[in-house]
Amino acid sequence: MIDLTKISSNLERTADGSWRARSSSPISYPDWGNEACFQVEDQSFWFRHRNACILEAMRQFPPAGAVFDIGGGNGFVAKAIEDAGFEVALVEPGPTGARNALRRGLHSVVCATLEDAAFVPGSMPAVGLFDVVEHMRDDRDFLERVRAQLAPNGRLYLTVPAYQAFWSQEDVDAGHYRRYSRTSLSNLLLASGFAIDFLSGFFRFLLPAILAVRVVPHRLGLAKSPAPEEAARHMAKQHIPQTGWTRELLRRFEQGELAAIRAQTPLPYGASWLLVARNAQSR
Repeated sequence: MIDLTKISSNLERTADGSWRARSSSPISYPDWGNEACFQVEDQSFWFRHRNACILEAMRQFPPAGAVFDIGGGNGFVAKAIEDAGFEVALVEPGPTGARNALRRGLHSVVCATLEDAAFVPGSMPAVGLFDVVEHMRDDRDFLERVRAQLAPNGRLYLTVPAYQAFWSQEDVDAGHYRRYSRTSLSNLLLASGFAIDFLSGFFRFLLPAILAVRVVPHRLGLAKSPAPEEAARHMAKQHIPQTGWTRELLRRFEQGELAAIRAQTPLPYGASWLLVARNAQSR
């Protein structure tokens, strides 16, 4: 288990076995978001495939030590990383997400923002940011602060939503500030002091559905935000296939993307980007 006392001056152990910061900063994520996700993650093709792509990237570009999953919500990704044999610590500012991660059986859970956790600079072998950067008002400043926590040549694993043209009410409800093109994401990482090892699109097969179900209604002013108590049901409709043929079709699309990542062949587009980078700046 990771000894967090050696790398942080602002964390304390709680009665449930997790860690929390002695200070608390605001976050751009709705209070109900983690609980809504928790109710659908285990059955969601989207969360399952994202996990599979992330793990394949980690196998191809392995971390040199523990992975700190920052802003990792309910620990769905972190638990998959741990189950795959990598050491992992979840750093999640939302109390609901941290509690749900403990329920999943994660061994190292920190309820704090990166800033409040106050980790020692250069103490992290690897960092995961899975659909986190789009929640940051100043994404470059955030990534520079993440890089400061990474060891020299430490790995960064990152996913973000693709293409500002695909902006919809779903982005507004989730607390996003932007979506990314391949070029804007590459430039952001390079400007923040990272060297890019791999950058690929994934969820290519979702682009037509996102356009039809989210983007067009949003632009026509027809999209409505679900009430918090309806959020899980709303997500389930989009995340859980209802028929066998739909599940089989999705499986075939997913296998093709996994094969490309396994072969380290970047896919030129997708509804999301998957990126592996290194801390290129020595101390």
